[in-house]
Order: sequence, then C-alpha cells, then structure tokens
Amino acid sequence: MPTFDEARQIVLSSIKPLGVERVSILETAGRVLAEDISAPWSMPLCDNSAMDGFAVRSADCTSVPTTLRVTGYIPAGGEICGAVEPGCAIRIMTGAPVPPGCDAVVPIEDTDDSGDTVTMLHPVKPGQHIRRTAEDVKAGETIITAGTLLRSPEISMLASFGRALVPVHRRARVAILSTGDELVELGEPLAPGRVINSNILSLAAAVREIGGEPVLLGIARDNRESHLEKMTEGLRADAFITSAGVSAGDRDLVRDLLAELGVKQLFWKVDMKPGGPTAVAMFEGKPVFSLPGNPVSTMVTFEAFARPALLKMMGHSRLFRPVVTATLMNDLRKKPGKMNLIRVALQSGEGGFLAYSSGIQQTAMLKTMLRADALAVFPAELEVLEQGAIVRCHLLREELLMGEERAESAD
Repeated sequence: MPTFDEARQIVLSSIKPLGVERVSILETAGRVLAEDISAPWSMPLCDNSAMDGFAVRSADCTSVPTTLRVTGYIPAGGEICGAVEPGCAIRIMTGAPVPPGCDAVVPIEDTDDSGDTVTMLHPVKPGQHIRRTAEDVKAGETIITAGTLLRSPEISMLASFGRALVPVHRRARVAILSTGDELVELGEPLAPGRVINSNILSLAAAVREIGGEPVLLGIARDNRESHLEKMTEGLRADAFITSAGVSAGDRDLVRDLLAELGVKQLFWKVDMKPGGPTAVAMFEGKPVFSLPGNPVSTMVTFEAFARPALLKMMGHSRLFRPVVTATLMNDLRKKPGKMNLIRVALQSGEGGFLAYSSGIQQTAMLKTMLRADALAVFPAELEVLEQGAIVRCHLLREELLMGEERAESAD
C-alpha cells in the first residue's frame, strides 16, 4: 500500500500531456501555451510619442519661456508630415511616429498653445516622452515561453503581434460516473435510504475549475450490465473518474469490471484517511481514477490525485496547490498507522496562519468541506497533535495566501 506521497508520484509518473491544438486567441484564457512565441517585429515598431503634445528640438528650448512656430500635425496612426526644423514644433498625438529632427516631446499641459505658435513653459530634456524603437520587445525575442498559463497580459501581447491562432495544450475531456443503487439524480423524488447523486456534480465543478471538460455519465446501477455499459463509454474520454464501488463489498464492482475491460491498475488503497480505498489505473495511456463514494473522500482524493494529473495532462507546470504552515488551535487525536488529512479553517494571526478543525472529521460530514480552507497533515506515526503544534496545510482556498513568502512550497 503506497503512502500519500508515493501514490501521487506513481500517478504523475504515468501521465503525459495531451496533444496540441491551435485555437482562436479568444479561447486561450486559462489555457497553457504549447510552444515558445517569438516577436516577429520590434515593439515599438518605430520611435513614437508617449504624450499628446509637441515634437521639438531640445536645443531650441534651453531657455524658458520659448515660443516656437507650429509647422505640422501628426495624429495617432498618421504619417510623418516632415522634419522638425530649427525654431519649429510639430503637434503630435500619443503613439504617433516621431518626425526626423525631433529629440523630445513636450506634453500639451506644459505649453501655452496659441494655434500657429506654442510656448514652452518648462526646460526640455533630450529624449523626454519618446518611446524608442524596440524599447519594449526586440524582434526575435522570446516573449512567452511554452508552459505559460495564458492570462489577459499574455493575450494582449499575443494580439499585439498579430497572433490570431495560438498553440495550446488540449483541454482534458473527463468522463465522470457515479455508482450505486441508492443514488437518485438531482430533481428526482428522495425517499428514505436514497441519496442524491451530488458527487458527479462536485467532480464536474472541480474539473471545470481547472479548465477541463466534464462528461457526465450519470449512475451505474449495482449490476454488471449497467457498469460495463457506462464504463465502456467513460473509457473513450481522455480521463475517467468513478465514485463509489471501489471498496471490498459484494456490490463494489468497479475494479473487477474495469480490469475486464483492459484497464491496468497502478494501485489500490493508499495509506491515508480519508480516501484509503482509492484505486488508480491506466487504459491506453489514459488515467482512470476510482474514488471512494463518501462526499468528503471523493473531494479529498480528487484533490490529491486526479487534480494534479489532469493539470499535467493539460500542460500545466504548477500541479499542486501551495502548502503553508499553521499553528494548530485544537487538540487532535487519531489511531496510529495512517496519515490523516484534517479539514481545517485558517485565520491569519500575528505569527502566521492559525488552523482550527472545521468539525467532525467523518467522511459523510459535508459541512466540514464548506468550512475548510485547507487540509492539514496529521502524520501517520502520531496519535495526538496538541494545540500549538505546527502543521503543514495543503490550501484549498488559495486566495488566503497573502504573498508567496507565506508558502512553504508549491508542494
């Protein structure tokens, strides 16, 4: 039985990124760039004005006030109207090309504009308010490297260099299946002994949050035919996730029927709680995650194993959530032998984070996940963690991280 860390390493060592596709730049937000992008030209392409004002020769403006004759006008997007002659100025707008002879631009608010003439009210320095050619980016320079998560700044840069189509890693299509006769779909009547199929929706939301495409397969009933039909469909996706039916009961059919379909198991059971009966397998290079059915166990094991694997498939380099240290504010007890992941709420204190148990740690207690900001590591060999102990916490709410210096690692 692998440990938590060993199991994650086994999973990730079996995962390869999905293929590359070229998509419209409008569809790239949150996607991962698949190739280095180099600048086809310099930016700015030519010397241009950084201000609305007047293009001048600084030598004409060594004393103030100085009045110059206005001999032309260059709007943004316009063409150069001629050189700046001695004793003259050219009216110029932000972004317009700087005319020959000009070595400075004077903002309009630093002048007294009379129409045909303009008076400089302050000394003028050579080079002021001029954006030089290639000042931002040089032609041939790598502007965005492969593996970069594309956000609005990267999209702006790509658009500035005319990239209408962008090479990105494919989104993972993730089939999700719940199992069990006790389940009913959302909207169906709920009777005693029945449970709404919430796992499929929480897993779908978790897949969407990282940019994947969930494919909901519904419920496999506790019989061979239903399982095989649904599983055959699930194995057509890039990844397949099942919940429940993975333990050792007489109705836990998942592992045996996946094996019958040619799925090769990597491991079954992990030395951790919650989520001990988790199984991970591969089918034709695609991961299959068989997660426990209790809602908390389903979410925790998705976080631990499926989430980083799916991120790797989609080209991400940062696979794990940040880990922080926190001071435990409750005494905790458990049986020795298994590492526990404790749902905790975090608060900021003077010396760092303070960790409070989010409630009863049974895996059916869904409210504890609502209250949880992180999963605190309760080491396998310990039976007691006393108040004041320093614990490592895998963040679930990354917005709580106030500055990278508070992260112990990216795991």
